[in-house]
Amino acid sequence: MNTLDKISKHLNSFSKSERKVAEVIMAAPQTAIHSSIATLAKMADVSEPTVNRFCRRLDTKGFPDFKLHLAQSLANGTPYVSRHVEEHDGPDAYTSKIFESTMACLDTARQSVDVQLVNRSVDILTQANQISFFGLGASSAVARDAQNKFFRFNVPVICYDDVVMMRMSAINSQVGNVVVLFSHTGRTKPLVEVARLARENDATVIGVTGADSPLAKACHLVLSMEVPEDTDIYMPMASRIAQLVLVDVLATGFTLRRGNKFLENLRRVKDSLKESRYDKDLVQPND
Repeated sequence: MNTLDKISKHLNSFSKSERKVAEVIMAAPQTAIHSSIATLAKMADVSEPTVNRFCRRLDTKGFPDFKLHLAQSLANGTPYVSRHVEEHDGPDAYTSKIFESTMACLDTARQSVDVQLVNRSVDILTQANQISFFGLGASSAVARDAQNKFFRFNVPVICYDDVVMMRMSAINSQVGNVVVLFSHTGRTKPLVEVARLARENDATVIGVTGADSPLAKACHLVLSMEVPEDTDIYMPMASRIAQLVLVDVLATGFTLRRGNKFLENLRRVKDSLKESRYDKDLVQPND
């Protein structure tokens, strides 16, 4: 984990004065690299020993060693920006922060995803005789997107964002059915119960959720991604985008695994939709 990600991950564990140092560095990491310890302490309104204590909390030997690690993180192209939208931010500031922080989180998610588990998931999905996608809240939109992608694959696909329908579907599961559940936190009780019901009825259960979460423990296979997001207070943003990207990864793997004949079938499906769209050349601007 690079230095800036470490700071972000441990932000809530710092003391009040150490957090001041962290926020100054996250707001302007390039400035921190070229600052003396006295300058940084003044910028954070803390003492120099506090800066040194902060650096040692990040497993560095002191301020000079910390600056070296920070410089290496930036030199490696770490796409990190401050993820915090402040009350006084205008539209330029919060638009930029949301776009840039989402890109940073996607890069973190990309590095954390287990490609071998992705491959195993694709194996399971391509052998399924029915695929079910379940999600609640923000994750229900991801489940719907998955349904839209996999519906084109000539395999029975269902999607529910209603707990009662999920439970009935899980109870009616059987060997050959695959149930995919989406939850960033993995702590939503009804989804954990649905996962257990599906397993008890011989379905293969895949969780796109947090590692070591209650939902993860109820699944056969877990696809987890590190997305630093506080969904206990704020609405999920980057985590939802990361899940959508992972759906695209699984759908692409499914398509490639099925081979050329299957690709031809997808082309026919796409061609059949052409008549439902206006030709670009025929679209006229409003008078």
